[in-house]
Formats: sequence, structure tokens, C-alpha cells
Amino acid sequence: MVREAPDILSPEFAADPYPSYAALRESFPLLWHEATGSYLISRYADVQRAFRDEVFTTRNYEWQLEPVHGRTLVQMSGREHAVRRALVAPAFRGRMLEEKFLPVIEENARELIAPITAARTGTAELVQDFATHFPINVIVDMLGLDKAEHPRFHAWYTAIVAYFGNLAQDPEVTAAGHRTRDELAAYMIPVIQDRRRHPGDDLLSVLCTAEIDGTRMSDEDIKAFISILFAAGGETTDKAISGLVGNLLAHPEQLAAVRADRGLIAQALAETLRFTPPVQMIMRETAEDVELSGGVIPAGSTVNCLIGAANRDVDRFADPDRFDIFRTDLPTRSAFTAAADHLAFALGRHFCVGALLAKTEVEVGVNQLLDAMPGLALREDCVLAQEGVFTRGLTSLPVRFTPAAG
Repeated sequence: MVREAPDILSPEFAADPYPSYAALRESFPLLWHEATGSYLISRYADVQRAFRDEVFTTRNYEWQLEPVHGRTLVQMSGREHAVRRALVAPAFRGRMLEEKFLPVIEENARELIAPITAARTGTAELVQDFATHFPINVIVDMLGLDKAEHPRFHAWYTAIVAYFGNLAQDPEVTAAGHRTRDELAAYMIPVIQDRRRHPGDDLLSVLCTAEIDGTRMSDEDIKAFISILFAAGGETTDKAISGLVGNLLAHPEQLAAVRADRGLIAQALAETLRFTPPVQMIMRETAEDVELSGGVIPAGSTVNCLIGAANRDVDRFADPDRFDIFRTDLPTRSAFTAAADHLAFALGRHFCVGALLAKTEVEVGVNQLLDAMPGLALREDCVLAQEGVFTRGLTSLPVRFTPAAG
């Protein structure tokens, strides 16, 4: 029995949270964490309930996200949420995703991979050379913005993600987030107004012209959605791609299976989202007193739902500390829907609206990397390291492969 509760802000936790998650699940399933002013929940059943039960609200986003993003879809509820979600969701699934945006995704993957293979060194660093830029470049191009703005948006994305994960309340990180809010608004509002007057065949035009029952998104609504799209859509896909490739490289037999059958990429992504979820924690606020494992959470409390802990719960997954793309307790058919088992995209009404976009980006990116990099393997003496508390991913992914003949 663990005598002292782990601290999610400790250096030990930052280095490797999974032993701490195990201790929390076993001995402290409900824990008040003074430094963050939140209750921590870590068992699968409790986190799953927090994502599905309407007593767990998203009111916490008023102070957690709104100061940087503005009022966004993720904090809305009721009809307001349903209508706004219905306005944006068609752009991220089905025919529009397949016909309009799949070519954009494929082109961006090719553009990032081309200079790596053209160098003919047979080496790459896939976090900095590919994963961290790929989803941001895709979003910029989907919106119909100038490709020359890729670096600017990548810098804004980095500041927004840092703000989102600023559990220790570093004032410099907070200030950078506020500057980014102002810079993004100054850039985007005129572009949004111009796109309303001159709509094109792009995501921003879709957002500007979408209408349901007489409701359209305001300029501020669209700017806020774009801000959260860069943060949530960039961060999850960035870390999911590098995490998936890193997990496969650490398990060569599973990499060989995926290389032979690319249909397994979706299974590998689902298992990566369970095993090493990019978003490790999501917050909620209780509308009334709630009883969970370990006690009662008072009404009006902030609840930190530890996805990384829940996804390794032995009461839900067999041998949960083992990466296995063939596991039978994580069905791929539901892994990218609101009925997903891995919790990485949340669940229910606030399930990530961009889950299918992320899946498509990962499938395209990994397919093209495998095609372009025969013999892909970790560089010798490479030790894969992750960082981050709120979101978490590989710091680097140095690989070697067989270069094309000159």
C-alpha cells in the first residue's frame, strides 16, 4: 500500500507518470490536489462517467480556455452546443473530409517528407522534421490561408498549447498565451470578414457560410473555433503520429505487421491513444455533489480526469502496460466515435469533433513515411523519452532507413 499520494507536478511524475497513475488508481482513486485546486480521478469507470454524465460540466473552460481562445464549442452546453457542433462537424467527416481535405493532407505529408528523402542520408528526426509541423500545416491549408504563414501559426500553436498545459501557472507562459490571443485575433478577424464577402472552396468559407435554423457563427465564434482547432487538432495529431511510430519501432514485430498490412494503422492508432494518449488530462466541473470511487466530490469542484491513468486500468484492459495492436478489448470500429473505449478523445456530447480528421492525418502520414522509408528503425543507442504533464509526447524520434539509390 502506498502511504503518500503521488504529486502530478513532481519531477518524478514528469519523468514517467505511469507508476504514479498506478498508485493513484490503487490507493488514491479520489484525491484533492491543492496545487491545482482540483480533485484527481484515475480509475477507468470514474473517468468514463465524468465524460458521459451531464453532472460533470465544462464550466471550468471559462477560466481554463476562454482567456486565450474566447468562448468555444468545448465549453458550450445544451442547444447552443448542439447547434454550433452541427455547424462545424460536416467539415470533419464524410464526403467533405474525403473529397475536399484528404488531398490537402496528402500534399502536406509529401512536402514534409520530400526534403528528408532527397538528402539521401538515411536518417531523420521525425518529431521536428515531420510530426510537429504536419497537422498545423494541414489546418492552415484547409482554412485556405497563405502557406507562407505556416511558421507563424506554428509559433502561435506552441504558445497556445503551453498555456493549455500550464498547471503550475507560470506567469510568462500565461502572458505568452494572452499575446497569442491578441495576435491571432488581429490576423484572423479581417480574413474572416473578407472570406464572408468572397467565399471560396476551403474550411474557413464553410465556417463563414454554414447555417442551421437561421443560426450562423459570428466572427468571434469562428476565430475562437480556429484557435481551439490549432491547439486541440495540432497537439493530438502531432503527438499521436510520433507516438504511434515510436511505439511500433519499439515493437518491431508489430511494425512489420503494419508495414505488411496498412489496414492495421487504425488499430495501431487506437492502441497508441490508449497506451500513450497525447492528452493525459481533461478537466470538468461538478454541477452537484457526486459520489465516485473513494468518496464524494462537492458541487462546484474542478475535477481533473486522468486519461493516462484510466487507459492503463487493469479492471478495464488486459495487461494494460503492454502495447498490443492486436488486443481484443479495444475495438477499432468504435475507436474514433463517441463510443470509443480509449477515452483519449473524451466521450459523449463533447467527444472530439476532429477525431476522424486526426485519424485521416495519421493514416496518411504513417503510410507515406513507411513508403518513403524502407527499413525504418530507431537510430542506434536511441532512448525514447517523453515530456509533458497535461499533454505528453516524444521529445524526439531519431530514425534511420534505407535511402533511395542515387
